[in-house]
Amino acid sequence: MTAPLARKVPRRLHPVLRERMADEPVIVLHGPRSVGKSTLLRDLAGDLATTVVDLDEPAVRQAVSADPTLYATAPAPVLIDEFQHVPSVLDAIKAELNRDLRPGRYVLTGSTSYTTLPRAAQALTGRVHVLPVWPLSQGEIDGRTESFVHRLLDEPGSLVSAVASNTTREEYWRRVLAGGMPIALSRPAGPRRARWFSDFVRLVVERDALDIRRVRQRDALPLLLRRLAAQTASVLNTTDLARRTQMERTVVDDYIQVLQAVFMVHRLPAWGRTLGARVGRSPKLHLVDSGLAATLAGVTEQRLAARDTAALAEFGHVLETFVIGEILKQTSWSDEPLQVSHFRTHDGVEVDAVIEGADGRVAGVEVKSGTQLRPDDLRGLAMLRDRMGDRFTGGAMLYLGPLSYTAGDRIVVLPLDRLWMSAATGNSPRTAS
Repeated sequence: MTAPLARKVPRRLHPVLRERMADEPVIVLHGPRSVGKSTLLRDLAGDLATTVVDLDEPAVRQAVSADPTLYATAPAPVLIDEFQHVPSVLDAIKAELNRDLRPGRYVLTGSTSYTTLPRAAQALTGRVHVLPVWPLSQGEIDGRTESFVHRLLDEPGSLVSAVASNTTREEYWRRVLAGGMPIALSRPAGPRRARWFSDFVRLVVERDALDIRRVRQRDALPLLLRRLAAQTASVLNTTDLARRTQMERTVVDDYIQVLQAVFMVHRLPAWGRTLGARVGRSPKLHLVDSGLAATLAGVTEQRLAARDTAALAEFGHVLETFVIGEILKQTSWSDEPLQVSHFRTHDGVEVDAVIEGADGRVAGVEVKSGTQLRPDDLRGLAMLRDRMGDRFTGGAMLYLGPLSYTAGDRIVVLPLDRLWMSAATGNSPRTAS
């Protein structure tokens, strides 16, 4: 087992942010707490020889609340961390943009979804560009530049190689259960990391969630989050959740929206509503990080190594959340707008991720937690290919086995590590511990 992550990790989003500042007057970086938004902003401040207005600091928050115009009219670029603490600063920014709409004027970060703040949505509509900041990707952790998504859309056959992967199942377990939260990765697997995740949930629930919504039962949010962790990567069924948590369905709906607003969970929309009545329309719900999901669901390396039946079943869901997260991270850096969704028919044929380009190209990704596949496992990708015709560029089945091969017209089978490594490379220089 390798040492925990201790070095500073370059974010792939940094050059993307600099490029977007050349076009956009306001950029909002939003995402969960502790994923590195503040670090990204401080790095940008260092590059531009300016300072960050940190609204997490009570004294700074009080000063900005008292005179938001003073800070909004400071020389560009104005960098504001955790803007949601003083929403009135957005009105001041709007007034300033009415006079001067040059690009690169403001970069804001927030740990609450920009779209959940009605005042924010009204203040800067049409003038703000939102960039999601996700937990660290496997490529960022390893110092690699991932290209899986674009290769799947452009040339899926380039992902296949005669060189077998030498990533072990145990290493996959470590990566998936560790996730990508930087502070969690700096701690060894076990009680110390689990304690950090517990504190993280408490901080987000007691600080951010309660800032945006008055919750009648404070203990209900962590309870619901644990239930969602046990069902991560499942089609959202609020009626069933209400029954299991003994809450009213309307309360469950409301609390899920709160958890989504503070980036603890996200919905993966259903794709293919025009493909016929037999296609499901419900979203899947994923936790924002596979390490968080695994910790809350009680999935550990020890339970997996002991072949605990329940843990192995839960690992399949956590693995899917891991893969969806890696795909979303790669699409967030893309110059081309890419949409990610899931495809599922009412009789259970599914594709875990459907990636659609602005030009209508479509690719599919399925993931299995085993080291061997059955012919039936490719049924969803084949159905998607047949229905989409020439729009379908490629489908990838990711699994924990070592071999990659072409399994049919535009469908490839790949080891899971092809998500973050090129087809010609072996093990990565660092594994999550």
